[in-house]
Amino acid sequence: MMLIAAGWISILLLLGGFALDSALAGLVTRNFDEQLSYMLLGMIGSAEIAPDGEVYFNRPLGDQRFLEPNSGLYWQIRAKGHEDFSSRSLWDLTLDVPADHYDAQPHVYNSDQFQGEPLRVMERSIILPGSDAEWMFTVAASREELDEQIKTFRSILIYSFAVLGVGLLLMAGLQTWYGLFPLRHVRRAIQKLRTTGVARVSDPLPKEVAPLVEELNALLAHTENQAEEARTHAGNLAHALKTPLTVVTNAASAQDPDLDKTVIREVANMRRHVDHHLARARAVGRRAAGMSRAEVWPSLEAVFRAVERLYDTTRFDLDGDKGATVALEKQDLEELLGNLIENAAKYGGGSVFVTVDPPGADPRPGLCEIWIEDDGMGIPEAERPRIFDRGARLDTGKPGTGLGLAIVRDVVEIYGGSVELAESEDLGGLLVKLRLPRAAV
Repeated sequence: MMLIAAGWISILLLLGGFALDSALAGLVTRNFDEQLSYMLLGMIGSAEIAPDGEVYFNRPLGDQRFLEPNSGLYWQIRAKGHEDFSSRSLWDLTLDVPADHYDAQPHVYNSDQFQGEPLRVMERSIILPGSDAEWMFTVAASREELDEQIKTFRSILIYSFAVLGVGLLLMAGLQTWYGLFPLRHVRRAIQKLRTTGVARVSDPLPKEVAPLVEELNALLAHTENQAEEARTHAGNLAHALKTPLTVVTNAASAQDPDLDKTVIREVANMRRHVDHHLARARAVGRRAAGMSRAEVWPSLEAVFRAVERLYDTTRFDLDGDKGATVALEKQDLEELLGNLIENAAKYGGGSVFVTVDPPGADPRPGLCEIWIEDDGMGIPEAERPRIFDRGARLDTGKPGTGLGLAIVRDVVEIYGGSVELAESEDLGGLLVKLRLPRAAV
């Protein structure tokens, strides 16, 4: 920030300095030229032609410097075929002005024809009454005074702009230091988090960094939640694996003749628990990554094609909003829908009806609602809360692990949705209301 400020201040001051120097130098030079113009007009107004055809002044010029040799102010009148008429200040010098060109208007320029004395020269061609000659009127003045004035104000400009530049840099540095000072409070607060073990930034901080602190506390809370979820998953998985491992160990120690069957059964049980917790961990990781997005209708069609191969006698119907998009990973969405639709086909009576954002749904902002209905026996209202528990099964006559609905509930809640069981009014069986967060447009 300081380097950028210094660069811009330097560039702007240089540009401003050059512009002001050019303007002031032009103003001083114009004033100097106006004085020469007044003198030239005075010469032209006083000039007449004598009987011998030469030019003379009918009255003396007002500036006494024309009478002092080498005074720095000179005049001269020249015409072709006539003697030069010049001021005493020229003494034995002559202004080198060509007489073979005509200047209808005053012509001003710089000249170095006098050694050690730079000149500012103004000339004009005039045809005087009583003469056919083109008389070149010339007035010249030393540029020492003009150059000294320009040098003086340039010195003032350089000094002033240098002081201004240093002052601006100091102010920019002070502003930067003061503006970034609240971040030092944040640094100390974060250091306190690391050294004292406090969970949040609770110290009073300037309002400029309050949004930053709020986001930091939200990030800490999110990290704590993820760490707690990881600890819970690890504990649940360890608890779930402990019993099968104990069974296998006891069978092996007792040299059970059915050891092979016991190992296969318990390994399958452990694999189901591992799959369950891997699904939860995968959902947590994808939620943390953010920007998840999946289209509901293509996922439903893919699940229907897979389930129809297993239950070819079941009739599947799909209706609703074809453009619905949810903030889930496609793989997780299809796993949720697959579990619910397969359960509906397995325990239903031969019909499964899925509706995306049905007209009778409870409109909740930011949520997409998917109804999955079947024509089976349904689930008694008293039994519905526990059906989502791990291992819970109401119909033990059909194959299953009891982990499908538990995975559905866990993954849905991780993404910020919900799942609810009710009775289907159209088919008479179970109605599953799946609510998922919509993807941002």
